[in-house]
Amino acid sequence: MARGSSGFVAGLTAAALAAVCFLAYQASANAPDSVVDPSAGAPGTATTASPSPKPAPPAQPLAVPADSDTGKRVVYALKDRRVWLVDDAEKALRTFTVMPSAVSPLPGVYAVTSRSGSIKGSDGVPIEHVVRFANVDDVSVGFSAAQDNSMQSPDPTLKTGGVRMKRPDGDAMWTFATVGAKVVVVP
Repeated sequence: MARGSSGFVAGLTAAALAAVCFLAYQASANAPDSVVDPSAGAPGTATTASPSPKPAPPAQPLAVPADSDTGKRVVYALKDRRVWLVDDAEKALRTFTVMPSAVSPLPGVYAVTSRSGSIKGSDGVPIEHVVRFANVDDVSVGFSAAQDNSMQSPDPTLKTGGVRMKRPDGDAMWTFATVGAKVVVVP
């Protein structure tokens, strides 16, 4: 090989090495912080710092609300738009979302006062498995399922008390919440 070409190869090698170094720097500069633990020190070095504590696992998002009384009960969380059917052993047998009524009861403990198998709702929608538990300003408030399985937002101009759920959830509520059953409403 001629002497002039060896300088050319050395130049190409140096350029390639510089490109690799630049790309490696870019990759390390753009690496997310979660990949590197800054308290761990460099590989192969001893550290005296104690390991960081692991974050606490998140609370169960669908757990029965803590301040919802005890025993067998229906728990209705107004803000979460969610209902839990809780047995005597404090186990949630079922939880599901609901569409709140235009009129809502205050937080507190209630009891199922009456039930109807199939009627027309105060909004004109055919409903089933109606479980009533409160009265607010002469409006009866209760859980029900629309026979067409809809969960429309209530008309805010009407004073309706139907807390709507899907039909399978209405079936479960009907079986669980007989007259006298405890209903706990939480914020």
